[in-house]
This record gives sequence, C-alpha cells and structure tokens, in this order.
Amino acid sequence: MARIAETIRKRVSVRTYDDRPLSAEDQAELEAFLAQRESPFGVPVAFRLLDAERHGLKSPVILGEHAYVAAKVARTPLGVLACGYAFEEFCLRATERGIGTVMLAASLNRKAFEKAMDVTPDEVMPVASPVGYPATKRSMRESMMRKAIKADERFPWEQLFYGESFGTPLSPAGAGVFGEPLELLRLAPSAANKQPWRAVVSGDTVHFFEAHSMKARGADDIQRFDLGIALAHFDLARQEAGIQGDFTFNDPQLALPENVEYIASFKVQR
Repeated sequence: MARIAETIRKRVSVRTYDDRPLSAEDQAELEAFLAQRESPFGVPVAFRLLDAERHGLKSPVILGEHAYVAAKVARTPLGVLACGYAFEEFCLRATERGIGTVMLAASLNRKAFEKAMDVTPDEVMPVASPVGYPATKRSMRESMMRKAIKADERFPWEQLFYGESFGTPLSPAGAGVFGEPLELLRLAPSAANKQPWRAVVSGDTVHFFEAHSMKARGADDIQRFDLGIALAHFDLARQEAGIQGDFTFNDPQLALPENVEYIASFKVQR
C-alpha cells in the first residue's frame, strides 16, 4: 500500500471518464472497503455504490461515468463532519487503485440520488461521487472549471495554521511532530476550493476550526463536510507517523477571528 502522503498528493478530482464500467475486481474491492470501514467519531455513515443508468443518476459537469458512490448520515453537524472524513477515506482508497472520483454537492440531480439512497427526513446526503477510470484528456469544461477555482493552488501555512493563538502564524518547522499531518491537511480538496480549515497548535494539542465563507450552517453546511475531509488527511497521516492520540470536542475558548467556529481538537497521548 502506498504511503498516505503519496496517495494524497496523487489524488485529483476527476470529471472526465473514459466510458468504461468498473471491472468486477475493482467493484468488489470498493464495496468490500465501504462495508468494512469503521465509522469516524462513532457516527455511522452509510455508503452505496449506485448504477447510474439504473437509478437515473447524472451530473452536468461529469462525462463518461457509469457508477456513483453516495453516502448518507444523521442530520447533525457531527454527522456531516464524520461523512466528510469517511468519504475522503474512500476517495483515497479509490486513488490507490487508479479509480477517479470527485465529490459533488450542488451539480447533481439531487432528488434522484436521495431516492436511490433512501434518504429520510432525519438524514442528509452531503455529496456523491462518480467512480470510474480517468480519461486520458480532460474535457474543455473540466479544464475551465479547474482554472476558475484555481484547483491546484492552496493557501500558505501562515494563512491556515497558528501557534497558541490566532495572532501567531505557525511555520512548518515550528509545528514539531504535527508538521507533515498539517501539510497533508493543507492539501485537502474543498467546495469551490474555499479551504475553510484553520488550526491552532498548543503544546501537544491541535485545535481545528472552520472559517465560514458560505451561508449554510449545521447539517447543511458543506464546509463542515470539507473539515471532515481535512481531518481525515491529518488523522491518516498522524497514524502512519505513529503519533498516538485522540480527537476531543472540548472548545479551548480562544479569541476567534470573525466567522471562525471551533470544530474539534486532537490531543497526543504521552
């Protein structure tokens, strides 16, 4: 299995597929992974691999796909966070097998997806993703979309990470054992490439925050889903590095910039 850093750096959003259905082997592998994975933060996340033609699933920004993966979860902020974590784990596993993905929230026929997923009023389906083999060349539409959102660019460290408080920008050298996990968090994908994650390192603890730049809150907050993606990058990297610890949800009550909200913390076990 590839190192998580290699997989994260290799993963890109794919909107143009080569019109081949998944092989039986790849389909079985993905379904087995989705069935056996643990629920992050103790919140169950339900996945399904869906045939696009059978369920009438489509997106105006996707070409050449035959199948989608969708996930649903309890309609709570923590549920959406857990769903983001779990969905990114899946996307990274697909990347390891040469299978393309891209998380779609607004650009899909949501009613058809929610029907295929049997979503109840107490549940939410934040995103779905096509799954297939990337085409050798991106469509012009995809290339234009990536250019518009600057898909390959990320904010610098000093805009995202801080030491002890939000008034003290943190450097990679100053992050200690958290250096690589935070760098891999920095590379996470997000809706419209807004990169809403912020982190404050305080001793043996990292506090994570959401910098809101969209109106939605709670279970409809797609940026909370993005924070789940980011936490997956951090958590998988720290596990691979042998850093022992746990996530907690105890607000450190720091002075916060406008529109910034506490999400979670990670504390090292000594």
